Amino acid sequence: MRPHVVVNVAVSADGKLSTFERRQVKISGQADFRRVDRLKADMDAIMVGIGTVLADDPSLTVKDPALIRAREASGRGPHPTRVIVDSNGRCPLDAAVLHRGPGRRVIGVSKACPIERRTALEEFATVIVAGDEQVDLPRLFDELGSLGIERLMVEGGGTLIGALFERGLVDEVYVYVGNIIIGGETAPTLADGPGRSADLPFVRLKLVSMQPCEEGVLLHWRVEKEGEQALT
Repeated sequence: MRPHVVVNVAVSADGKLSTFERRQVKISGQADFRRVDRLKADMDAIMVGIGTVLADDPSLTVKDPALIRAREASGRGPHPTRVIVDSNGRCPLDAAVLHRGPGRRVIGVSKACPIERRTALEEFATVIVAGDEQVDLPRLFDELGSLGIERLMVEGGGTLIGALFERGLVDEVYVYVGNIIIGGETAPTLADGPGRSADLPFVRLKLVSMQPCEEGVLLHWRVEKEGEQALT
Protein backbone atom coordinates (compact mmCIF):
# COMPACT_ATOMS: atom_id res chain seq x y z
CA MET A 1 0.00 0.00 0.00
CA ARG A 2 1.28 3.47 -0.87
CA PRO A 3 2.20 5.89 1.93
CA HIS A 4 -0.08 8.65 3.13
CA VAL A 5 1.58 11.75 1.65
CA VAL A 6 1.80 15.11 3.42
CA VAL A 7 3.26 18.09 1.54
CA ASN A 8 4.74 20.79 3.76
CA VAL A 9 6.13 24.05 2.38
CA ALA A 10 6.66 27.69 3.25
CA VAL A 11 5.88 30.22 0.52
CA SER A 12 6.06 33.99 0.23
CA ALA A 13 2.87 36.06 0.06
CA ASP A 14 3.17 35.85 -3.74
CA GLY A 15 3.50 32.06 -3.69
CA LYS A 16 7.25 31.62 -4.24
CA LEU A 17 9.40 28.93 -2.60
CA SER A 18 12.69 30.75 -3.22
CA THR A 19 14.31 33.32 -5.49
CA PHE A 20 14.76 32.94 -9.24
CA GLU A 21 18.35 31.77 -8.55
CA ARG A 22 16.85 28.87 -6.51
CA ARG A 23 18.49 30.32 -3.38
CA GLN A 24 16.84 29.40 -0.10
CA VAL A 25 15.02 32.25 1.66
CA LYS A 26 13.95 32.42 5.30
CA ILE A 27 10.18 32.72 5.00
CA SER A 28 8.99 31.53 8.41
CA GLY A 29 10.48 31.79 11.92
CA GLN A 30 11.23 29.65 14.94
CA ALA A 31 7.62 28.86 15.82
CA ASP A 32 7.02 27.36 12.39
CA PHE A 33 10.39 25.58 12.43
CA ARG A 34 9.32 23.84 15.65
CA ARG A 35 5.99 22.87 14.07
CA VAL A 36 7.76 21.37 11.06
CA ASP A 37 10.15 19.47 13.34
CA ARG A 38 7.19 17.96 15.22
CA LEU A 39 5.51 17.03 11.94
CA LYS A 40 8.75 15.52 10.67
CA ALA A 41 9.18 13.47 13.85
CA ASP A 42 5.73 11.96 13.28
CA MET A 43 6.67 10.66 9.82
CA ASP A 44 8.16 7.41 8.59
CA ALA A 45 10.00 9.16 5.76
CA ILE A 46 10.90 12.60 4.39
CA MET A 47 11.16 13.13 0.61
CA VAL A 48 12.76 15.82 -1.54
CA GLY A 49 13.69 16.11 -5.19
CA ILE A 50 17.27 16.29 -6.40
CA GLY A 51 16.90 20.01 -7.13
CA THR A 52 16.38 20.68 -3.42
CA VAL A 53 19.43 18.59 -2.53
CA LEU A 54 21.62 20.46 -5.01
CA ALA A 55 20.33 23.90 -4.02
CA ASP A 56 20.02 23.58 -0.22
CA ASP A 57 21.99 20.48 0.85
CA PRO A 58 19.43 19.59 3.56
CA SER A 59 19.98 16.86 6.14
CA LEU A 60 16.23 16.13 6.58
CA THR A 61 16.84 15.15 10.21
CA VAL A 62 14.74 15.78 13.32
CA LYS A 63 16.37 18.60 15.29
CA ASP A 64 14.75 18.59 18.75
CA PRO A 65 16.48 16.08 21.10
CA ALA A 66 13.18 15.50 22.94
CA LEU A 67 11.48 14.49 19.69
CA ILE A 68 14.39 12.18 18.87
CA ARG A 69 14.12 10.53 22.30
CA ALA A 70 10.37 10.10 21.83
CA ARG A 71 10.92 8.39 18.49
CA GLU A 72 13.49 6.05 19.99
CA ALA A 73 11.27 5.30 22.99
CA SER A 74 8.54 4.17 20.58
CA GLY A 75 10.95 1.75 18.89
CA ARG A 76 11.69 3.90 15.86
CA GLY A 77 15.00 5.29 14.67
CA PRO A 78 15.97 8.84 15.65
CA HIS A 79 15.20 10.17 12.17
CA PRO A 80 12.71 9.25 9.44
CA THR A 81 13.93 7.49 6.32
CA ARG A 82 15.31 10.06 3.92
CA VAL A 83 14.10 9.69 0.31
CA ILE A 84 15.53 11.49 -2.74
CA VAL A 85 13.88 11.48 -6.17
CA ASP A 86 16.86 11.64 -8.52
CA SER A 87 16.15 10.33 -12.03
CA ASN A 88 19.75 10.55 -13.30
CA GLY A 89 21.65 9.86 -10.08
CA ARG A 90 23.05 13.38 -9.66
CA CYS A 91 23.09 13.38 -5.84
CA PRO A 92 26.58 14.36 -4.62
CA LEU A 93 28.22 11.54 -2.69
CA ASP A 94 29.11 13.98 0.09
CA ALA A 95 25.56 15.41 0.39
CA ALA A 96 24.41 16.01 3.97
CA VAL A 97 21.31 13.89 3.43
CA LEU A 98 23.53 10.83 2.87
CA HIS A 99 25.72 11.34 5.94
CA ARG A 100 24.19 13.48 8.67
CA GLY A 101 22.38 11.46 11.34
CA PRO A 102 21.82 7.69 11.44
CA GLY A 103 19.02 5.98 9.58
CA ARG A 104 17.96 4.59 6.23
CA ARG A 105 18.31 6.48 2.97
CA VAL A 106 16.43 5.66 -0.24
CA ILE A 107 17.18 7.12 -3.68
CA GLY A 108 14.70 6.67 -6.51
CA VAL A 109 16.34 6.68 -9.95
CA SER A 110 15.27 5.83 -13.49
CA LYS A 111 16.83 3.37 -15.93
CA ALA A 112 18.55 6.40 -17.49
CA CYS A 113 20.79 6.69 -14.43
CA PRO A 114 24.31 5.54 -15.39
CA ILE A 115 25.22 2.23 -13.77
CA GLU A 116 28.39 3.69 -12.26
CA ARG A 117 26.37 6.40 -10.50
CA ARG A 118 23.89 3.83 -9.24
CA THR A 119 26.72 1.69 -7.88
CA ALA A 120 28.33 4.67 -6.15
CA LEU A 121 25.05 5.72 -4.52
CA GLU A 122 24.35 2.18 -3.31
CA GLU A 123 27.24 2.58 -0.86
CA PHE A 124 25.12 5.09 1.09
CA ALA A 125 21.49 4.32 0.23
CA THR A 126 18.98 1.79 -1.01
CA VAL A 127 18.60 2.58 -4.71
CA ILE A 128 15.22 1.86 -6.31
CA VAL A 129 15.00 1.85 -10.10
CA ALA A 130 11.54 2.93 -11.24
CA GLY A 131 10.78 4.30 -14.71
CA ASP A 132 12.68 4.69 -17.96
CA GLU A 133 13.77 8.33 -18.45
CA GLN A 134 12.18 9.80 -15.31
CA VAL A 135 11.32 8.27 -11.96
CA ASP A 136 7.91 6.58 -12.12
CA LEU A 137 6.46 8.11 -8.94
CA PRO A 138 3.52 5.70 -8.42
CA ARG A 139 5.88 2.74 -8.78
CA LEU A 140 8.39 4.34 -6.40
CA PHE A 141 5.63 4.93 -3.85
CA ASP A 142 4.56 1.29 -4.13
CA GLU A 143 8.15 0.28 -3.34
CA LEU A 144 8.27 2.67 -0.38
CA GLY A 145 5.07 1.12 0.94
CA SER A 146 6.65 -2.33 0.70
CA LEU A 147 9.50 -1.00 2.89
CA GLY A 148 6.97 -0.27 5.63
CA ILE A 149 6.71 3.47 5.03
CA GLU A 150 3.15 4.50 5.90
CA ARG A 151 3.44 8.27 6.40
CA LEU A 152 5.66 10.33 4.11
CA MET A 153 6.32 14.07 4.21
CA VAL A 154 7.40 15.93 1.07
CA GLU A 155 9.39 19.15 1.54
CA GLY A 156 10.11 20.10 -2.06
CA GLY A 157 10.82 21.25 -4.53
CA GLY A 158 8.10 22.65 -6.72
CA THR A 159 8.75 20.32 -9.67
CA LEU A 160 8.43 17.21 -7.51
CA ILE A 161 5.35 18.50 -5.68
CA GLY A 162 3.70 19.47 -8.97
CA ALA A 163 4.32 15.97 -10.33
CA LEU A 164 2.87 14.38 -7.19
CA PHE A 165 -0.31 16.46 -7.49
CA GLU A 166 -0.56 15.60 -11.18
CA ARG A 167 -0.44 11.87 -10.36
CA GLY A 168 -2.91 12.05 -7.50
CA LEU A 169 -0.36 11.07 -4.86
CA VAL A 170 -0.88 13.87 -2.30
CA ASP A 171 -3.27 13.48 0.66
CA GLU A 172 -2.64 16.57 2.82
CA VAL A 173 -0.99 19.96 2.35
CA TYR A 174 0.47 22.34 4.94
CA VAL A 175 1.43 25.76 3.61
CA TYR A 176 2.96 28.50 5.72
CA VAL A 177 2.39 31.80 3.88
CA GLY A 178 4.97 34.35 4.97
CA ASN A 179 4.91 38.15 4.97
CA ILE A 180 7.45 38.75 2.19
CA ILE A 181 7.22 39.28 -1.56
CA ILE A 182 9.91 37.54 -3.61
CA GLY A 183 8.69 38.07 -7.17
CA GLY A 184 10.17 36.80 -10.41
CA GLU A 185 8.38 34.92 -13.16
CA THR A 186 10.92 32.07 -13.00
CA ALA A 187 11.05 31.78 -9.20
CA PRO A 188 9.79 28.33 -8.14
CA THR A 189 6.28 27.93 -6.80
CA LEU A 190 4.57 25.24 -4.74
CA ALA A 191 3.56 23.23 -7.82
CA ASP A 192 5.82 23.75 -10.83
CA GLY A 193 5.95 21.77 -14.06
CA PRO A 194 3.72 22.09 -17.13
CA GLY A 195 0.52 22.74 -15.16
CA ARG A 196 -3.03 21.91 -16.19
CA SER A 197 -5.12 23.23 -19.04
CA ALA A 198 -8.38 24.96 -18.20
CA ASP A 199 -10.07 22.08 -20.06
CA LEU A 200 -8.97 19.61 -17.38
CA PRO A 201 -10.25 19.31 -13.79
CA PHE A 202 -8.07 21.01 -11.21
CA VAL A 203 -6.83 19.45 -8.00
CA ARG A 204 -9.31 20.51 -5.31
CA LEU A 205 -8.43 21.07 -1.65
CA LYS A 206 -10.71 21.07 1.40
CA LEU A 207 -9.66 23.49 4.13
CA VAL A 208 -9.02 21.74 7.44
CA SER A 209 -7.67 24.67 9.45
CA MET A 210 -6.23 28.16 9.18
CA GLN A 211 -4.30 29.89 11.94
CA PRO A 212 -2.04 32.92 12.35
CA CYS A 213 1.60 32.03 12.94
CA GLU A 214 4.18 34.74 13.60
CA GLU A 215 3.67 37.34 10.84
CA GLY A 216 2.10 34.84 8.46
CA VAL A 217 -0.63 32.23 8.33
CA LEU A 218 -0.58 28.42 8.37
CA LEU A 219 -3.04 26.69 6.06
CA HIS A 220 -3.86 22.98 6.32
CA TRP A 221 -5.75 21.36 3.46
CA ARG A 222 -6.91 17.85 2.66
CA VAL A 223 -6.84 16.84 -1.01
CA GLU A 224 -10.22 15.87 -2.40
CA LYS A 225 -9.94 12.54 -4.18
CA GLU A 226 -11.73 11.65 -7.42
CA GLY A 227 -15.44 11.22 -6.87
CA GLU A 228 -15.34 12.70 -3.37
CA GLN A 229 -16.63 16.12 -4.43
CA ALA A 230 -19.76 14.56 -5.93
CA LEU A 231 -20.51 12.83 -2.63
CA THR A 232 -20.20 15.92 -0.42
